[in-house]
Amino acid sequence: MTFASVADRNAIEAEMPWEARDLPKTLYAQLSRTAAAFPDRPAISFQLLSGPTDKAETLSWSELRQRTSQAANLFRSLGVGETDVVACVLPNCSETVFALLGGAVAGIVAPINPLLEPEQIAAILRETGARVVVTLKPFPKSDIAQKVAQACQHAPRVNTVLEVDLNRYLSPPKSWLVPFLRPKVTANRHADVLCFNKALRQQPTELSFPDASGDRVAANFHTGGTTGMPKVAQHLYSGMLYNGWLGSRLLFTETDNIICPLPLFHVFATDVILMSALCSGAHVVFPTPAGYRGDGVFDNFWKLCERWKITFVITVPTAVSALMQRKVDADISSVKVAFSGSAPMPLELFKRFESSCGVMICEGYGLTEATCLVSVNPPDGVKKVGSIGIPFPYTRVKIVQQTPDGPRECPEDEVGEICVANPGVYVGSTYTEEDRNRDLFHEGLYLRTGDLGRMDPDGYLWITGRAKDLIIRGGHNIDPADIEEALLAHPAVAFAGAIGQPDAHAGELPCAFVELVEGAEVTEDELMRHARVHIHERAAYPKHMTILPALPKTAVGKIFKPELRMHAIRRVYNDALAAAELPARVVAVVDDRKRGLVARLERNGADEAAVTRCLGAFTRPWDWVETAPDRA
Repeated sequence: MTFASVADRNAIEAEMPWEARDLPKTLYAQLSRTAAAFPDRPAISFQLLSGPTDKAETLSWSELRQRTSQAANLFRSLGVGETDVVACVLPNCSETVFALLGGAVAGIVAPINPLLEPEQIAAILRETGARVVVTLKPFPKSDIAQKVAQACQHAPRVNTVLEVDLNRYLSPPKSWLVPFLRPKVTANRHADVLCFNKALRQQPTELSFPDASGDRVAANFHTGGTTGMPKVAQHLYSGMLYNGWLGSRLLFTETDNIICPLPLFHVFATDVILMSALCSGAHVVFPTPAGYRGDGVFDNFWKLCERWKITFVITVPTAVSALMQRKVDADISSVKVAFSGSAPMPLELFKRFESSCGVMICEGYGLTEATCLVSVNPPDGVKKVGSIGIPFPYTRVKIVQQTPDGPRECPEDEVGEICVANPGVYVGSTYTEEDRNRDLFHEGLYLRTGDLGRMDPDGYLWITGRAKDLIIRGGHNIDPADIEEALLAHPAVAFAGAIGQPDAHAGELPCAFVELVEGAEVTEDELMRHARVHIHERAAYPKHMTILPALPKTAVGKIFKPELRMHAIRRVYNDALAAAELPARVVAVVDDRKRGLVARLERNGADEAAVTRCLGAFTRPWDWVETAPDRA
């Protein structure tokens, strides 16, 4: 059956209730089923370097099951039970997959962003109570080992650190040089340090303990991690396998090859792509430890697609923007679809990609708290650019407004908070911290996402803004409170507000507005320098600073951020128009009931096509003042 419409989704649901489907109850049972069905077909491939002929490692499904068994056995031998946590602070490589799957079989696995600073890594280790950490052995041009060593000093429950040596992926003479170039780790980790691969080889290739008897928490994913107390979401086997079943039922088969240059610490790569492969038997290719960030990945991307005969591309808008700066220099006729998530896709970028590559883009929506998948523009049906598509089978979405009389469900095209119920939502226990689960569920069942949106008459979901204030920079979550607290530490600052300003490449970049203490004097450049000293994460450094006579505030004195966003949209769009030598100018930004914040432009004799090309790189919509057509 195709997945082209709401009717198709409903037909799939009508086959039987979700609970009646013949699905394994655990991740290991699903892996065993797939390995039995396709033992010799490729499961995962990894190459350390990005060249289309560079050395690569491929494991079959039977081999992946063996390595997963060994990893799970290793973790159990180190005292990890079903409620204990194995943290994985690694870039992409084969061992990352072994650790993720093995950790979820033996206990609870907690993937952690290795780009975070030591303080944030330590906070997540403490919040999850991790006992074992799998990370890199010191390696040239990487500071992961050093950061994890510092983090472990402040995570007292960690008793074992397992190190992965990337040198095994290199060939002589490069591999000979690594021992002489390794950076030193001087921090005392108060933990045993073992070689992951050596310890792995000592374990049997069949599970040495009984698999879980049913559903349980199998993974902890942090959301952001840019604050001292990160939020950690709990994922059940059932939610992870629901994501995998969606991929298997609607998209992938054992003959598909998926290129996934996204990090395995993120739910998109792990709970969607890896689980979809696990359920379908598809083959996933991971190019370089840093994925899209790896040296030469963008330059070699299309040749890598040709090498691996890729059928599905997994991407995000920032990566698509970078790919559009390179020619398609390879045979990519095997590629069927590119799936994009993490942030909205600008209309012009969408059009350029499809026209230049001949590859269809499908945008979707998901979130860590729901074990990811919620909706997608159907691969076989109408794709409404700018929308996030139709909810998946067995997913229910309600648009809800909070009123003085209690929550009210919105009719079609009315904006409210997006609330989601599906097998990926862990009702009542989404977060590890119990207090965070209070008031998180509408009707005790629907997860309140914090995203504002509407459902159109065709059943397509649209995001119009965020009830929460997170800044999403290229798919990376930044807490504005970090920026605001740093600025408020300056003696001249009375009030500070941080938001995401539109950006043609990253979707959003952090910017800040401040109101000074009466009589104080300080320049915007001085505040920028202060912010760089006091903000712990480079990605959160503001890209623009504005001093206002007074920040807009609500009746109760809270900073009114929609007005700050209007200010930023007007500035960014006008700067882009001026840089393109176009006379059109934004004269107002209005809050539209259906589309959120919309820039209103005076034409001033500007060519419409040129303005469309200029502003089409941004996600926020715009109108002409005199005609107000619907543009995005």
